[in-house]
Amino acid sequence: MPRIVSARVIVTCPGRNFVTLKVECDDGTTGLGDATLNGRELAVASYLEDHVVPCLIGRDAHRIEDIWQYLYKGAYWRRGPVTMSAIAAVDTALWDIKGKIAGLPLHQLLGGAMREGCMVYGHANGATIEDTIEAALDYQRQGYRAIRLQSGVPGLASTYGVSKDRYFYEPADADLPTENMWSSEKYLRSVPPLFAAAREALGWDVHLLHDVHHRLTPIEAARLGKDLEPYRPFWIEDSTPAENQANFRLIRQHTTTPLAVGEVFNAIWDCKTLIEEQLIDYIRATVVHAGGITHLRRIAAFADLHNVRTGCHGATDLSPVTMAAALHFGLSVPNFGVQEYMRHTDDTDAVFPHAYSFEAGLMHPGDAPGLGVDLDEDRAATFPYKRAYLPVNRREDGTMHDW
Repeated sequence: MPRIVSARVIVTCPGRNFVTLKVECDDGTTGLGDATLNGRELAVASYLEDHVVPCLIGRDAHRIEDIWQYLYKGAYWRRGPVTMSAIAAVDTALWDIKGKIAGLPLHQLLGGAMREGCMVYGHANGATIEDTIEAALDYQRQGYRAIRLQSGVPGLASTYGVSKDRYFYEPADADLPTENMWSSEKYLRSVPPLFAAAREALGWDVHLLHDVHHRLTPIEAARLGKDLEPYRPFWIEDSTPAENQANFRLIRQHTTTPLAVGEVFNAIWDCKTLIEEQLIDYIRATVVHAGGITHLRRIAAFADLHNVRTGCHGATDLSPVTMAAALHFGLSVPNFGVQEYMRHTDDTDAVFPHAYSFEAGLMHPGDAPGLGVDLDEDRAATFPYKRAYLPVNRREDGTMHDW
């Protein structure tokens, strides 16, 4: 049995900050896990270095479930994004090791492929509706079957999801949090015309998605969902904060637009009511923030019983390690829905060489043993950590609002 002899935390910033755990066994096999928590990266790095790594040395790397339970139940203070991101890094690294020892890609250990590839969606954004449609047409020409639409809101200086670069979006953009202004009224007037223009330009053979980013009340979200029904969105995402899961009962009463939520969830308990009562259609929990592959499989199995499909978060605040893990997971689960895909920078791809690939709207994790991702530590060392915060949001009268 492979015994863990070391576990090191590597923090690097090839365009944005990533926290990676590298676990090594006595036979020389290594595994990688992503522990990135956007804007709070060093908290997870410390949790791993100071509290988790000492507990791993000497353990059997094959006992993935036992180690997961040990780290979860043994901490006493359960859940939370820092704890669960740290556990996820260990869990993913151990699955990577198991795959390498078996000589099999991870999806084979999870039951094998259920589909030829994972449908992914790209991010079309622009300052105006016209700019967004132009970007969406570009994605359509590239073969994307699903496209997220985000556009600037008239009267607001900045809007979530609209970046300076067509392909790369990193909202953690400042040494201290920038402050954005928000108006739900102006926003709600802007989205239906965006979807009307998109259907006219793109037709009906492409899936259209939209991210609200937790900014509406339940009744406002219900109104938006109802307004968008004629354009048949694939989903509206994170329409209202879900700490109170009952919020989604009100939305469900008023619209048939599919609902997606969960990128900030870190345990099955965060979505228990949402799934049990079929208040959502897609669960967006991630490998890195929801306790790793082991726990995300539990969430997916529970969701499958209630006709809820997966739609894992996949923005660039997750490293290629998580993207690979998400693709192996998505390839193998029966209730896969879609996978978010934002391209990493060339520097990030060079630091994390990987086997996954994109073709005709689908991504495949590749057939390399384990995750199929490596870490160039020498190159990573040339990109030191750089503090970067996500913005905060205020209403036009100055009141703090959800970002």
